[in-house]
Amino acid sequence: MTQIDALKTDEIQNYEIEHQEEVRRLAGECMVILENDGVLPLQAGTKKIALFGTGARHTIKGGTGSGDVNVRENISIAQGLERAGFKFVTEGWLDQYDRLYADAQEAYAKKLNEFTEKTGKPSMLYAFENPFEEPEQPEITEVDVKEADAAIYVISRNSGEGKDRRAEKGDYYLRDRELQNIRFMTEHYKNCIVLLNVGGVIDLTALKTIEGIQAIMLVGQTGNMGGYAVADVLTAKTIPSGKLTDTWAKSYEDYPSSATFSHRDGNLDDEYYSDGIYVGYRYFDTFGVMPLYCFGYGKSYTEFEIKTMNVTADEKQVQVEVEVTNIGDKYPGKEVVQVYYSAPDGIMEKPTQELAGFAKTKLLAPGEKDVVTITFATIDMASFDAYDAAWVMEEGEYTIRVGNSSRNTEAVAVIDLDEQVTTLQLKRLMRDTIAVRELHHMIPIFDIEFDFGVPAIPFRIMLQAENFKKELVEYEVMRRTLMDKRKDEVLTLEDVKAGNATLYELTAQLTVEEMAELCVGTERRNGDGNVIGSASSCVPGAAGDTTSSLLETRKVPNLIQADGPAGLRLEIPCTAIPIATTLAQSWDMDLIHRMGELVGEEMKQLHVDLWLAPGMNIHRNPLCGRNFEYYSEDPVLTGLCAATETKGVQSQKGKGTTIKHFAGNNQEDNRMFTNAHISERALREIYLKGFEIAVKTAQPYAIMTSYNLINGVHSANNYDMLQNIARDEWGFEGLVMTDWYTSQDTTEMGMVSPSGKYSHSSSVQCIKAGNDLQMPGCQQNVDDIVEAVNEGKEITKADLQRCAKHILSVALKTM
Repeated sequence: MTQIDALKTDEIQNYEIEHQEEVRRLAGECMVILENDGVLPLQAGTKKIALFGTGARHTIKGGTGSGDVNVRENISIAQGLERAGFKFVTEGWLDQYDRLYADAQEAYAKKLNEFTEKTGKPSMLYAFENPFEEPEQPEITEVDVKEADAAIYVISRNSGEGKDRRAEKGDYYLRDRELQNIRFMTEHYKNCIVLLNVGGVIDLTALKTIEGIQAIMLVGQTGNMGGYAVADVLTAKTIPSGKLTDTWAKSYEDYPSSATFSHRDGNLDDEYYSDGIYVGYRYFDTFGVMPLYCFGYGKSYTEFEIKTMNVTADEKQVQVEVEVTNIGDKYPGKEVVQVYYSAPDGIMEKPTQELAGFAKTKLLAPGEKDVVTITFATIDMASFDAYDAAWVMEEGEYTIRVGNSSRNTEAVAVIDLDEQVTTLQLKRLMRDTIAVRELHHMIPIFDIEFDFGVPAIPFRIMLQAENFKKELVEYEVMRRTLMDKRKDEVLTLEDVKAGNATLYELTAQLTVEEMAELCVGTERRNGDGNVIGSASSCVPGAAGDTTSSLLETRKVPNLIQADGPAGLRLEIPCTAIPIATTLAQSWDMDLIHRMGELVGEEMKQLHVDLWLAPGMNIHRNPLCGRNFEYYSEDPVLTGLCAATETKGVQSQKGKGTTIKHFAGNNQEDNRMFTNAHISERALREIYLKGFEIAVKTAQPYAIMTSYNLINGVHSANNYDMLQNIARDEWGFEGLVMTDWYTSQDTTEMGMVSPSGKYSHSSSVQCIKAGNDLQMPGCQQNVDDIVEAVNEGKEITKADLQRCAKHILSVALKTM
């Protein structure tokens, strides 16, 4: 029996106080000013506030499901403003909504209890498909109007694991009552501000038609100190410097996947990624669709001048030096310099532009300058040629653009490549039996419709193809069984740590039964009704752990895993940091690294080994229910954020991240049984690229596979993706684990495919593919693996040894 390691006191710890203060200090920098005619920051004479909206007192710190965090307190925007010294003149309206909210929560709790009583299944299953819906807010009337210095309306939206959002009023669209109340507010108050306490994109087109709104700010969902952080930003105690990580469209139908995404076309079995490489700004720019707010956009309390000082390039690296000056006269600020490249259309069509790199300045006082340097590998401008299975730079001009958003850049350099270059030769992988009909363009519309200041190109650089080197990848051919050459000894992981044995030697001694137990998590439900996502016997509330059966005999410790990515999800209160999307809006790698450190410090305090985060799936469509857990529509920004957060966590010795969900997990409806049909080029350039950056840059301890199938093969069973790509091509060194219940029959838990077209993944094929650890585990997983190896069915002892060795290698790091 393993000992419960969690802290045994309810008293708040010093590290909690320090972490919450740090979140408060940094979260404001993640907020994005969308509109501001000067009303922000609030002036010193502002004392009385007319406060409205669902998120005023019920501010959402982050989404639901495994991304939630148990906290001691959640500071609402109302609390933050009140403690900053503001007085509310609308207590009556707020109290009225409180009563409606409490009634709705009581009714919802009753439904959860009735579900469990009727079915015997965990209430979480009901909550996944039927999340709590906020009640209709009361109408603002003349009775509520009191004299105030400013009026603030807080729009909130929640979403979570297990269900996608809907293009309906109250979700993607604003409710009629919301628009009615905001319109009333603007007619009766001056200095009207709208705050967006949302985790993803919502439609703002109708909002922008309302006259009298003087500022709109995306405050996002910033963890349990959010109310303080918002108050700090509104009063300029913290200067907001966030930029959007997604394209906010004028109409939902402008997104290329809008008609067929998830439930939209009535087909939850097969999702055809017909948008191909044209995701987010790559589509809007290339096809000439004007967004409401573009990728990378965000205002400041001041103004900046951006001047490119120098651009250099060779076959290895492109370097851009940019001088940024705060040309305002009152407020300090930080600016994000963004560098994009436009590759020439050749045999392969290209997006009009793609993000190459970025840098954030220090806090600049009025008149102060800063020079930032953005570098990226020259071969990062290559495109994937699916026909030849190679990364290729076609001959022609590569234009380098610099600015502070995707729609506000200028061409500063042209890199001219004299001949085509193959930078990396691979082999064809991840092929589908069904060809996806993808979007194509004939002419890059962007350059015709939008003037980017093309005439004066200050820097022109010639590159010769002969200076580039073509790299080849060696792929695994076969797995050889490890032979025990030290049979007269009983080796342990402590021997390996001491340098008296190798991982190979220890693994060779393990029996098939020992390895099967090691490769399967410890949950054994047997109909006992355990809470889904809380399957650890060591730390209350942890998502799961590995076996303790080898602790005495082989000195192999449990690997304790806790959910994320907005902090640790345990029964013990932890610090809720900003959700991934809000965090990424900082575009500040130092800030994100510090947030990772903070999580790693709490992992150390609470004896957690693996954080089941960062989440890094692409925001293909704004209706994905878990977009709040992921960073962006762009794979480069996604990969750099995940790599930086991983480095922060792993700066704490023995603590590691689990990047997820690998890969193509871009919808929640029927998430366990959806077949994502994605072309190899789209996979390589969009959906795998962020994972590649994170692996190569930060070497996370683990990767979690996704529930879905990709081109007919479950991610958990996909040898091409797990072995050939992650390990052979990228050099991944850690362990691969499944998402929870991926490789077992979940019928009795109510997790079933509506049509029955696709089933769960194979436990045995997980071992074959190199999915080392199956979570949370069941006895059937163990039995299937042992039988398959002993009877020579589908897998060999060598396959199982390879998986076991990967788990042991991570366990060794935690000792």
